[in-house]
Amino acid sequence: MLFRSCRLVLRLRNVYKPSACFLSGKRQILPVGAQRSVTYRRPIILRNHDWPLLSSKRFMSYPPHQVIKLPNLSPTMETGTVVSWAKNEGDEVSEGDLLAEIETDKATMSFDASESGYLAKILAPAGSKDIPVGTALCIIVQDDSAVPAFKDYVTESTEKVSSSKAEEVPKPQVAPAVAPQPPPAAPKPIAPASKAPATDERTVASPFARRLAAEKGLDLSTVTGTGMYGMIRSTDLNLESIDQKASTMTSGPISSYQKFEDINVSNMRSVIAKRLTESKRTIPHYYLTMDIQVDEILEIRSKINSSLSNLNDSKSVEPVPKISLNDILIKAASLTCLKVPECNSSWHGDFIRQYHTVDVSVAVAIPSGLITPIIFSADTKGLVQINKEMRMLVTKAKQNKLKPQEYQGGTFSISNLGMFGITNFCAIINPPQACILTVGSTRPKLLPDHKNPKGFKEANILSVTLCCDHRVVDGAVGAHWLSEFKQILENPALFLI
Repeated sequence: MLFRSCRLVLRLRNVYKPSACFLSGKRQILPVGAQRSVTYRRPIILRNHDWPLLSSKRFMSYPPHQVIKLPNLSPTMETGTVVSWAKNEGDEVSEGDLLAEIETDKATMSFDASESGYLAKILAPAGSKDIPVGTALCIIVQDDSAVPAFKDYVTESTEKVSSSKAEEVPKPQVAPAVAPQPPPAAPKPIAPASKAPATDERTVASPFARRLAAEKGLDLSTVTGTGMYGMIRSTDLNLESIDQKASTMTSGPISSYQKFEDINVSNMRSVIAKRLTESKRTIPHYYLTMDIQVDEILEIRSKINSSLSNLNDSKSVEPVPKISLNDILIKAASLTCLKVPECNSSWHGDFIRQYHTVDVSVAVAIPSGLITPIIFSADTKGLVQINKEMRMLVTKAKQNKLKPQEYQGGTFSISNLGMFGITNFCAIINPPQACILTVGSTRPKLLPDHKNPKGFKEANILSVTLCCDHRVVDGAVGAHWLSEFKQILENPALFLI
């Protein structure tokens, strides 16, 4: 039924305790208890779920302000930790100023102000952990006179928690009212009946369940059977809880003599655990290992470094670059990926993405975990440029100053543990990449040599392992990649082609 117009007499009551009501038709704010007659051209329907909109929280008079929320600082970031605040409440803030340091899943990053004003309220103090992305961090106002108005400001999430706790408080107070019924406690004399052997004898249980109960000292009269006619089966016995209690009782005295330290899990360590566990569970890994003779490449490396030291300008501020074997491996791997592009790909469910540029992620160990800064377009850069970028990235990584664009988006990974004397090892693939190359240490080895009068020669051997995603890279393709990689390292002239 349609009405051309209707006249509504609305008297506000304390439903959900509103302090005012906003009538959109007349654009007027009415205080609680006010009576107003308004003419509308359409009927007004106040549904049950509309009443919470009249909450006083919606109409609390705060000065104009901006709520600054925790942004997504990396693609894998779900939570963050506020390490420290660079500003205090009441301080003036200019656009671009450092507000706080936020620890993400990858690094500790600076969080800058997006607008100018005054820091009115810090909602997440320093040390707050596991803050979900999108949570309010602070309040910024334009006028310093508005700062005191936010002294007792709380977010909706905090208000919900406090209100839920307030609702739970009266419940224990009601319990004492029912407490004057202690007489029901009289059934306690039933307990002796459970101790009587006759009760246990009348309990219907399988022989195996009876034997287990006897071994564990469990009273069958306290167990509810799920078998036919209520028969107790072995599966009805909660043996796990009994074993756990026994283990805690036996381990208690021993732990008092043990010295240990509980270390809090950082955001980076938590994300590393989550991503690598998911990678190992969802990616079908396989591994290919090959020995490579690196005598010629080591000799050329020595000549390059001596030439660079001779060309050094004494007036130059920058240190003389010293090419490392890792720099050569990055270059060789990028050239190999151009020859075997299947290994420079990633899995995307219903399609495989093959990249035309090679961005090499290099694993770097830092005190808080592991991070993989990237040498972008490594196939187009020389050894000196790769060396400079790598030294800069490693320095920033150890200082937790890497920017997201410096460790996101690699297409191929390298992990080198040769400096620790590791001969060879396997690594977990960094999704969505399809391959990671692990590098061990060089070691001397005797090889047959028909040209040598002794019939053998001593050579420097490097063991490398290619860890592949079988969904993207088949075994033959991975073997082809390793053979091309070996050919480049054993014939350094191919670097010039």
